Amino acid sequence: MDATTLTPTLVMQLVLIRERLDQAAGLGQAAEACAKTGNIGKAIEIALDIEQLTYEVNTLLNAASLMNRICRQ
Repeated sequence: MDATTLTPTLVMQLVLIRERLDQAAGLGQAAEACAKTGNIGKAIEIALDIEQLTYEVNTLLNAASLMNRICRQ
């Protein structure tokens, strides 16, 4: 991968990371709202949906970091 393809690829990965983090933040807010109304079970159910998003963010971040390191060498 050369520099001309690296930059757009990294930009896209960062966009995907931000989108997933936005989704996770929304789920966190929904879980908080449920908890504040006393529906702890639903709050936990919603909060558990964050797990997959954080996994994907971590994977995307690792891929971007690795691609950046390889191409900069």
